[in-house]
Amino acid sequence: QVQLAESGGGFVQAGGSLRLSCAASGSFFSTDSMGWYRQVPGEQRELVASITRSGRTTYADSVKGRFTISRDNAKNLVNLQMNSLKTEETAVYYCYADIKQSYTSTPVLYWGRGSQVTVST
Repeated sequence: QVQLAESGGGFVQAGGSLRLSCAASGSFFSTDSMGWYRQVPGEQRELVASITRSGRTTYADSVKGRFTISRDNAKNLVNLQMNSLKTEETAVYYCYADIKQSYTSTPVLYWGRGSQVTVST
C-alpha cells in the first residue's frame, strides 16, 4: 500500500518562509511526477508546483520566483520551499505523486492528507 507522508506545515507571518516535505512509502516501482496542490475552503484545488522524475518543474504563475520545488528520487521525496508568503496563500497544501507499480505500468495518482499552512498579517 502506498502512502504519502507530509510534514512542515504550520503558522508563519506574511513575508516569512516555510518548507513542506512529502515522502512516498510502501511497495511500488517508482515515482513519476510529484508535486503540490493547495485548496481554500469553498474553492477548487489548484496546482502550486510539480516536478518530473527528470527534474522538469512547473509553477503556478503566482508563486514563480518565490517557491522552489525539488525532489530526491532515491528517497521518493519532494520538497517545496516557500518564501515571501502572502496571507492569501493560507490553505491546505496537498502532496501528490504518480506512482508506478512496474516499469511498464500506467502511473496511478496518490494524494497526501494535506498540511495546513496559515499565513498571518
